[in-house]
Amino acid sequence: MRKRRVVLYGNSVVVGMFDCTLRQSSRYDVLSLAPSDEDDLAALAPDVVLFDLEASRPDAAFSLLESCPSMLLIGVNPDSNLVKVWSGRQLRELSTQDLMEVIDQNSK
Repeated sequence: MRKRRVVLYGNSVVVGMFDCTLRQSSRYDVLSLAPSDEDDLAALAPDVVLFDLEASRPDAAFSLLESCPSMLLIGVNPDSNLVKVWSGRQLRELSTQDLMEVIDQNSK
């Protein structure tokens, strides 16, 4: 099974909470990226970019979604229990079954 490369964008406490947990799993190759190093994001070739919704927005990651449609961009805010997921995949019509397939494909 191929390790999925997860880039933790930012240095907030929220991102730090996920850092420890994700590094404990052998399924992920976890890298940290400071907001000042955002230009290096494409070179890291991430499968997932995780960031704090209340901190700096990773504009480079949003741009990267267009050229890397399988990448997931995940924003989290534990204060409001909010998680937002962006993907570059395009679907014409989205049924519940389609949504379930997208979720399942990204969890492999």
